[in-house]
Amino acid sequence: MSSDWNKDRKIKFTVQDPCQIVRKSFGDEVADDLRFVVKSVVGEENLIEMSPNKSNNYCCGGGGGFLQSGYTEARRTYGKVKYDQIISTGADYCITACHNCHAQVHDLAHHFGGTYNTVHLWTLICLSLGVLGPNERAYLGDDLKEVDVFHPETAL
Repeated sequence: MSSDWNKDRKIKFTVQDPCQIVRKSFGDEVADDLRFVVKSVVGEENLIEMSPNKSNNYCCGGGGGFLQSGYTEARRTYGKVKYDQIISTGADYCITACHNCHAQVHDLAHHFGGTYNTVHLWTLICLSLGVLGPNERAYLGDDLKEVDVFHPETAL
């Protein structure tokens, strides 16, 4: 893994701590592991922490089945706290390691008119390894859509 792709771009990221693995299970230790990976792929200088964070981070509001519950407006109202937290960082992207967090954080940006993009952690890992294919960039902004596109058909 390398953050060289972002050395000159200086794109800023924040990270959502997933409730199940961080707040409800392993705590700050796993949150620190998450940050080690994030810093390795985007550059330490390009990570902007939310406040509060790690075990004290706010829930995004999409987990525990709430995302699929049908109570969309209630979910968004609850999620406004997370949206405001992300916006206050000024980051260009919010990294999520959880599928529910990704769907919720992405929806919050769309609903409230946020300017940040939401990206899966695995997407950035693949980008940093140079193996992110052209069909795996749906959630990347225009600033990252063409970075080191891996074409498996030409890799042989």
